[in-house]
This record gives sequence, structure tokens and C-alpha cells, in this order.
Amino acid sequence: MAVRKKKPKDLGVISDVDRYLFGNGTHYEIYEKLGAHPMTIKGKKGIYFAVWAPHAQAVSVVGDFNNWDAKATPMTVLDTSGIYEAFVPDLGIGALYKYSIKAADGREFLKSDPYAQYAEFRPGTASIVYDTSGFAWSDDAWMSKRPTINPREAAMSIYEVHLGSWRKHDTEERAGYYTYKEAAKELADYVKKMGYTHVELMGIAEHPFDGSWGYQVTGYYAPTSRYGKPDEFMYFINYLHKKGIGVILDWVPAHFPRDAHGLADFDGQPLYEYADSRKGEHPDWGTKVFDYEKHEVSNFLIANALYWIKKFHVDGLRVDAVASMLYLDYGRKDGQWVANKYGGNQNLEAIEFFKHLNSSIRDRGNGAMIIAEESTAWPKVTHDPAEDGLGFTFKWNMGWMHDFLEYMKLDPYFRKYNHNKMTFGLTYFNSENFILVLSHDEVVHLKCSMLNKMPGYFSDKFDNLKVGYTYMIGHPGKKLLFMGQDFGQLHEWDEKVSLDWYLTEEPLHQGLQDYVRDLLHVYKKYPSLWEADDDWNGFNWINANDGDRSIFSFVRYARNHKQSLVFVCNFTPIARDDYRVGVPKKGNYTLILDNKQGLYKAPNKAPILKAVKQECDGQPYSVALPLSAYGTAILRFNG
Repeated sequence: MAVRKKKPKDLGVISDVDRYLFGNGTHYEIYEKLGAHPMTIKGKKGIYFAVWAPHAQAVSVVGDFNNWDAKATPMTVLDTSGIYEAFVPDLGIGALYKYSIKAADGREFLKSDPYAQYAEFRPGTASIVYDTSGFAWSDDAWMSKRPTINPREAAMSIYEVHLGSWRKHDTEERAGYYTYKEAAKELADYVKKMGYTHVELMGIAEHPFDGSWGYQVTGYYAPTSRYGKPDEFMYFINYLHKKGIGVILDWVPAHFPRDAHGLADFDGQPLYEYADSRKGEHPDWGTKVFDYEKHEVSNFLIANALYWIKKFHVDGLRVDAVASMLYLDYGRKDGQWVANKYGGNQNLEAIEFFKHLNSSIRDRGNGAMIIAEESTAWPKVTHDPAEDGLGFTFKWNMGWMHDFLEYMKLDPYFRKYNHNKMTFGLTYFNSENFILVLSHDEVVHLKCSMLNKMPGYFSDKFDNLKVGYTYMIGHPGKKLLFMGQDFGQLHEWDEKVSLDWYLTEEPLHQGLQDYVRDLLHVYKKYPSLWEADDDWNGFNWINANDGDRSIFSFVRYARNHKQSLVFVCNFTPIARDDYRVGVPKKGNYTLILDNKQGLYKAPNKAPILKAVKQECDGQPYSVALPLSAYGTAILRFNG
């Protein structure tokens, strides 16, 4: 008579409720169960491992502790959940490990842990046991205040940073990277001096290839080891919060690379990705697409978003490549994509994923934001899911960015024929909650640096940027500048080298940097520039039609109509000594900033212009305002 094998007893860590929630895509703290965790089980201290691999024939955990022997530490599958677990006594923090997976067809291979909190410095690919629970946070004041602020009615000027190339040490060791701790103080000091409110970090989740800038992720739960350990990244965020600076992370739920140690064909066949290559692969990028229809996959991603928000106190996530998720035919030719059940090109599962994700962050994120990089005219991206919106807090305004740059690159003579490029954004500015962006994507791949996009002689380029940035600050919408754009970086961004900080000692570059600093401090100070960004009550054209002279003028209003601001921007090198601008009411108009002086820091020295009852620009009053070549002016008044 055959002896019936006794079923191994599970370790009691992952309960039936855990499995049920994970299978339904609603276990928002699944990272506390899957992955590697220090535990005491049956009186023994060690590390508990758990991994989801439902198609596998067998799984074991391997590492230095067992000489990477696939037979040494087999894992036990928990019923029909596809979750394998094991407990290794006497193992501690810092242990290297992977999962050895035997596929259904008999192939055996190694995979990094999808839920690992830490990983080897590239080119190593092993996961590392880590525990961040002991970090002592001291940002209580920031975290308690955050949920009381409506970010749509608050100042937000974002400094986009690639940490590996912001600054570098002059050494070849670890590519000269600053550590998280080293970067924290210098970055915070710079951001405070300049007047930015937030830092947005590119590519923090672990990734094998520097040239992907962090957008091809293999370790979604692991801050990259390029700059240090996970608790050192916590220190970075904690430090910035104590300095009054918010932290936003770029987050990539759209796709992942094919690297052998990563998520691709994780248990021998498509698991995290769609099985049909017409949905599961991006032809242009050579990457895999997450299968948003699988509850466990959407759970992996939504829990990951909440992980960064809860465990690392991040203030927002900027979601990369949203359009590629929404459209089944994105980047694909006929025959390379499959329509949805209604015959359309919308990815219905991705739409539901976004609604679930954004609702979860709204309910559980303690006031954190979520921002869409969405490059099409998809409707209601920042509207509530209850209104059939996607539920994002903000959307990058890619249309504005494209029109703005096309205009700014023109010889000033031809700008009069393209005047509408600068006014078109004001026809739809309140359709979504927008962020105006001049991001890293605009200064790579032979697109030139921001400075070298500008026309004219060398000094003209700086003048063009000053007037362009002034217009951007006045235009409704939150703001984002990529590092180096605020002082006129000369060469295109290159992730392998530091920014050219020596340029800030050159007069023209320093002058631009000082001017951008002044603009940002004006932006932070005046609620008229951020309180009503999606409301026509906060914006009014004075003259949108002066194409022949390429001059724009408009008013920004606060909700209480106090300390309103008039903006005047001259986009040509022709001085207008006799320029007169219409204003909405009588009284005094204080010149708080122009392109020659920058910010008038001493209020008693700021020029005061008295409005006269003389119709101009359709306004009942006007002020004489001589404009220099590429002249700018911001005037303050009450009304």
C-alpha cells in the first residue's frame, strides 16, 4: 500500500485572509508578507521568505548561507495561492539571496525577489535582506500638516533631479555618486535658496542599466543601492521634510525590462506581463507590459505605490508613460495590437487599475499626490473616478510644453506669425489640474539644452530664457524645471556626468540663476499665482492679441483679489520705450520684478506706477511702462 505523504504545515505567517485579499487585488500591505522579513518563529530568530510563483514546479531560496544550492532550502507552496514560503533560522540582515525556480517544463533559473527592500550595487543582481522598521523619523510636523493642504490650491514649483548626475565626486569609485545622506544637505540648501517647493527624483527604484535613467525597474520595492541603503534614503526624505521641502518620486507601472533576474517570465512563463505579446510587449522599448487584469499584479503595483508613501513618507508619485498604458495601440502598428472587447483601442484593465490606484492613494495616502505624465487628450485624467475620471491629482501639460518650446525656438521675427502657440494653452487650462513642465525629456537625444534651444547671440539666449520663464511663472498651472535649466546648462543632459556647476560663476549664467531664483520666490509669496490655477476667476487677459509686437499681458488674481499681479512679457529684442499697458482699476501699481533689476528686494525702492484714466487694451485705466528688449515686468496691485 502506497504511503501518503503528509502535507507540510504552513508557518502561519500568511493567513487565509491574506491570500484572499491578495487574490482579489486588495491587500494594500502585501509587502509586509511577501519578500524577506526578520522574524522569530517557534522561538528561533531568522528570516522568513515568501514569493508568488503559481506556475512553478518548485521554488527554493538560495544565497551565500547555503552556497547557492537549489536543493538546500526548498520552499513550501501554500495551497492553491501560488505563494511559496520558507524560514531560515539564524539568518540576519545583509544576507544575499535569490529564488531558484523550477519551471513547469523543467528549466531551472534564478530570480531576484520582486518584493526585496534592497539589492546589490550594479552589476550585481542579488536581493539583500533588509529591515527599515528601526528608522527614527522626525518629520512629524510635516506629515501631520500634509493632509490638511489641498495641493491644487497651494504653491508647487518642482525641481526635477537625477540624483546620480546632479553632482558627482571626482572619483571613479561607485561612479562618483553622492550618497543619499551627502545629497540631502546640499540639495536641500540649493532648493531652499532657489525657492522651489518640491524635489522630484528620477529613477530611485532599483534598475540594472544606468542609461535607462531608472525607468526600467527590476526592484520596485528597493531604493537603488547606487546612493546607499534604504534607511539612508529615509534619512534623505526626512531631512528634506524638516527643511520644508516635499519629495516626489517617478514611478513606472507601465512596463519593465526583460533582464533575466527580473520580473519577465518570472516563474517560467508570463506572470507579471500579459501572455499575448500584442499586449504584453512594447515593440519600441523592448520591454514587457504589466498584466493589469491579474489581481495579484495590480496588487503588487498599488501596494508598491502605497509602500513608498507610507514607509518612505514620499509626498507624491509621478506616473511615467500613462498614455502607453491607456492605449492598446500605443507605439504599435496594425497587426501588433489587439482591440478590447468592444473593438476599441482603450485598455479597459489599465483604466480600472488607475481608478483603483488613485482611489487607494486618496483614501490611504495621508494627503500624498499622484501625477500623470499623460501626453494625449485623454479626458478627465484629474477628475474623480465617481465622475468617470482617472482620479489623478495633477497631469503634466505636455501640450503647453510643446507649444512653448516651438515658440521659444523661433527667431523673434517669426514669433508674430506663431503668436497663438503661447495663447492656445489658455483655452483649455481649466480642463484638468495641470503642471507646466520643462523636463529632462526636453534636453536629451539631440534636442539641445534649454539654453541652446534659444535663438540669437549668446547673450540673447539668456534674455530669451528670462522672458520665457517669466511667462511660465505667470501662466496658470504648477511648475517644473529640470536641473540645470535654471542656470543655463550648456550641453545636453548626460546621466554619466555632473551638471556644469562652474558655469554659475560666469556672469550671464549667474544672472539667469539669480533671476529664476527671484521668479520662484515671487511665485511662492503671492497666492494669486497658485490659488486658482484651474479657474477663470484667477486669470484674465489684458492683451492676448499683440502679435505684431509679440507682447503678452495678463492679470493673475488671488481668491480675495488682494495683491493681484500684472504680467507683461516682450518676446522680441526691440525696446518699446513708449509702451502703455491697460490695467483693470485705478490706483498704484508697484513694479516688483523686471528683467533688468530682477526682484526689487527693498519695497521702498520699488518703482510705483500710477494708473491714469486712459483706455488701453480694452481696460479703463493704463500705466506707462517702458519695455526694454526682451523686457519683462510684474506689477502688484490690490483689486
